[in-house]
Amino acid sequence: MAWQIENFKFDRILIKDHASMRMIYRNISKANLYELIESGEVIEDYPDDFPYPSKLVFKVVGTRPLHLVLAYDDLANCGIVVTIYEVDSQHFEDDFKTRK
Repeated sequence: MAWQIENFKFDRILIKDHASMRMIYRNISKANLYELIESGEVIEDYPDDFPYPSKLVFKVVGTRPLHLVLAYDDLANCGIVVTIYEVDSQHFEDDFKTRK
């Protein structure tokens, strides 16, 4: 399967160990992750992130507002899941997209 998030187009997804542990701890399923990748909205772009450019993706999945940090390795044609979390109102406005 091929995915595309703006200018990131990739055939593989790598879930980093940190993200995998956080998904378990936060009760976020792979189905939730795929939904974010397939139809989430890019709300921040980090083209200068090292070692790969990345994006912050947002979507309400079920009743949960989720953020995904997705990096992109163009040489490996791979989307890299850095972390995924439920948005909190301490750091974001009520739209879950705008930082406080």
